[in-house]
Amino acid sequence: MRFLRRISTRRLLVLCAATLVAAVGVTAIAMATSGGGPKPPPKPLANAAHDALSAPAVPGISARIEFTNHLIDAASIEGSDPLLAGASGRLWASPEGGGKLRLELQSQGGGGDSQVLISEHRFEIYDGSSETVYKGTLPEEGRDSGAKEQGSPSLGEIEEAIAEAEKHADLSGAIPSDVAGQATYTLHVAPKHDGGLLGGAEIAWDAAHGIPLRAAIYASGDSSPVLQLEATDVAFEAVSSSVFEISPPAGAKVVDLAPQAEAAGEGGEPSSTTGAEAVQKQLDFQLVVPDSLAGLPRGEIRGIEVDGHSAALATYGEGLGGIAVIESAAQPGEAGGGSSSAEGLSLPKVSINGVQGQELDTALGTVIQFSRGGVDYIVIGSVPPAAAEAAARAL
Repeated sequence: MRFLRRISTRRLLVLCAATLVAAVGVTAIAMATSGGGPKPPPKPLANAAHDALSAPAVPGISARIEFTNHLIDAASIEGSDPLLAGASGRLWASPEGGGKLRLELQSQGGGGDSQVLISEHRFEIYDGSSETVYKGTLPEEGRDSGAKEQGSPSLGEIEEAIAEAEKHADLSGAIPSDVAGQATYTLHVAPKHDGGLLGGAEIAWDAAHGIPLRAAIYASGDSSPVLQLEATDVAFEAVSSSVFEISPPAGAKVVDLAPQAEAAGEGGEPSSTTGAEAVQKQLDFQLVVPDSLAGLPRGEIRGIEVDGHSAALATYGEGLGGIAVIESAAQPGEAGGGSSSAEGLSLPKVSINGVQGQELDTALGTVIQFSRGGVDYIVIGSVPPAAAEAAARAL
């Protein structure tokens, strides 16, 4: 939250795209295009998952990749930022040293290459177009070294997990398929309800090695992926440690995204205050939290911190189809609402009850920023622009 209000719209988009690329890269470390190879025999999802999780580890992965990004309209992008417009590149992964991953996306128009490097629990994202490095730590979940010593889950445990997942999502089952001439199983997952603009996700993994080979994210009603990471060539082989020894160019700007608690010790813990009355006592501006927004009932109101100042987060609705509102005191010298063109992005202006703000419309959701009466508002949700605008005007 420390940088959220001051970071430019373009850099925020780049960071979101890079984070999604890294997430897909971690989940689908090797990717490949569909080919006419053999398909594995039909198998229940639980069995296919069990075989994948219990497969012997590979020594490493090298791949040539293609990254596709259709989150925002190409007409809104000036230049050729590979994280925003998509690009080709390479991927390397190694289990050595706690696990390492490197993604290299090459700009097609001289806008600057981009790199994503993950080493154990830390990550670095270099945006070549803005010569900026984003550094931070991965979530605590999944970092427990003790979990590595445990064996793969049993078939019964996997069946229980699938049954639990099916309460919230539709699972296609393990569909026999082929990726890059290798036998794979493909799983399509779609939310049953409260999915917002998210249509689903798809992943295919190697039937022999258990390594994911294909991953994509879909918007609701769209058969083409919004985000996709694929490789034109892949090899399961050891990767030299020197591949991961990279440094950004001298003079690159560094933005530290490490949680404030990590950087500042105990004093940086997020507020645990909840409820409108309790949160209001911590604010030096009037909190605006109507009972509903855009037809969605109000959920939780929680105190948060923005740039070292008390702020508020209110949620409306449930699931991915909900809306979140961040309210914080505007700081001296900050221009409210932003402009219609932000570092290479052409963003439309939007009028919120006579106040001018800016709107970012993506395939998976909408973000609106505006300022009024000394208060900055951010409305965000996996909803169409009309719903986000209605929510903003109701504040």
